[in-house]
Amino acid sequence: METPGLEWVLSHDEKFRYQLLSRMKYDCEYYLGNGNRHSKHLWAGNEKEQIEAMKAIWNSFPKEGKPEWLTWEQIEKYGADMLVE
Repeated sequence: METPGLEWVLSHDEKFRYQLLSRMKYDCEYYLGNGNRHSKHLWAGNEKEQIEAMKAIWNSFPKEGKPEWLTWEQIEKYGADMLVE
């Protein structure tokens, strides 16, 4: 199954993007824990695209609408922990 493109994701409403970002966050946590660092557990299919997509989705929300449960710094930490350059 091919991952939908980022343009397609960003064209969806805020609720969809919010839910997808939540799923991607949990994908990262699973990947770093019980997922044994297998990229098949990531929505994007690889570490670099996962973090890039998470950043793009997070940035798509207005300042007052950013998720309280995920900060930019947390996304950066996932990237560092997953060795994304």
